[in-house]
Amino acid sequence: MLLTPRSRRTPRISRHRRAALLASAVSVCLLAAAAPAEPLGIGDRLYPYLGNPGYDVASYDLSFTYSGRNDKPLDAVTTIDAWTTADLEHLNLDFTHGTVRSVEVDGRPADFAEAGEDLVVTPDHPLSEGSWTRITVRHTSDPVPTKDHDGGWVQTTDGLAMANQADAAHLVFPCNDHPSDKAMFTFHITAPNGYTAVANGLPAGADRVGKTTTWTYRTQHPMATELAQVSIGRSAVLHREGPHGLPMRDVVPSADAKALEPWLAKTPDQIAWMESKVGPYPFETYGVLMAQASTGFELETQTLSLFEKNLFTEPAYPKWYIESIMVHELSHQWFGDSVSPRAWSDVWLNEGHATWYEELYAEETAHRPMEDRMKAAYSASDSWREAGGPPARPKPPTPGQKIGIFRPNVYDGAALVLYALRQEIGRPAFERLERLWVRTHRDSTATTADFVRLASAVSGRDLRGFFQDWLYGEKTPPMPGHPDWKATAPVKDAEPATSAGSRSAQ
Repeated sequence: MLLTPRSRRTPRISRHRRAALLASAVSVCLLAAAAPAEPLGIGDRLYPYLGNPGYDVASYDLSFTYSGRNDKPLDAVTTIDAWTTADLEHLNLDFTHGTVRSVEVDGRPADFAEAGEDLVVTPDHPLSEGSWTRITVRHTSDPVPTKDHDGGWVQTTDGLAMANQADAAHLVFPCNDHPSDKAMFTFHITAPNGYTAVANGLPAGADRVGKTTTWTYRTQHPMATELAQVSIGRSAVLHREGPHGLPMRDVVPSADAKALEPWLAKTPDQIAWMESKVGPYPFETYGVLMAQASTGFELETQTLSLFEKNLFTEPAYPKWYIESIMVHELSHQWFGDSVSPRAWSDVWLNEGHATWYEELYAEETAHRPMEDRMKAAYSASDSWREAGGPPARPKPPTPGQKIGIFRPNVYDGAALVLYALRQEIGRPAFERLERLWVRTHRDSTATTADFVRLASAVSGRDLRGFFQDWLYGEKTPPMPGHPDWKATAPVKDAEPATSAGSRSAQ
């Protein structure tokens, strides 16, 4: 995954001197005395500076103007509508890797200053708790990665795409960059004629004026910032119908549309297969974005999953493997997108489930026994736990490593927990739990504790001890039903490997 640790730059004062004097860090009441602008956060254990206190975003309206050069900053306007949840003299937005030109709060000019990777905004009047406010930021959005900033925009051979997981949306636009604050999104993308722009959600018009076209898209369900997607390229958009009349659209390089069609045609049946396991598809549309880029991962951006094109053209990858990876990203639409993690320590709920359905699909359609992969995962599990932490308490991302928190312990290691759970409570109860989980928390966020409570209720047993051992233990517990399975002793100084996002299925 394209993850980088948040830099610890020395806060610098912008030309708006008053913002630097008034902005302050979190205090007990968030209405603190004047102090230099400082980066805030909501205290996420893995990304403590992500997110900001004091407000709840309802919607984002994002406008990007693309010049035709993917090495030049895009002109952008971000408008945020939010409810305040405390009295605020200033508020922080996550944003860096762009130039802020102006900020308005409720239509009035506001002062602003940079602090770490935050934009600290000071309106001309205090905001009272429970008030509706609109913040408009005019800025640039730089698509060129730097040593300290990798992620966000992805440069393709013919344009741009996005990969914001887990801590990179704020490299693209000002936001409350944490999955606990989901919101509605509207996108306006202006590009030279001859380019096609596609974003999350459904199209709401394409207006051609002179040499440019502005494309508009809107989501119909709330979305986490890390799942935002904008594709700009010389692309073909291929339409088809999914189960129950679901409108589908795939985005591929125009020259490759015919060659890629056999893969794209598989998605409706894959959706139907997932629906047979966990219930109705949760969003307004779905499709696959095949980008001409080298990323080393695939990504579950909401309603439009990002894939490297060469996954589908590289002859070394077997057919069953490619299809299982397609299902991995598709299953994230339920697990991770519709039901999002409340904190990044809950990421095992995303990746464990996606890996589970990836493996189940391979078992049912390609005769690749899940038990074989689970036994292999059990053997490696102690090593994964030592290298990356137990599934529900992953170690913080290592500075300089792109893989961040996305290690095997939250992929196959977490799928192993689900396998143990199915062994413990039985297949019927497990399948009821899966359906009830995505239905109960649809369009919301959830925690590991929520999953434990629901599993206990469905099974009629207190499973807190079971989950404590499997999710937080330094050692892998005995596998129910397989007392002969053995964990291999960890290898000291072994390099942790990435998993499903980096071609994990073997």
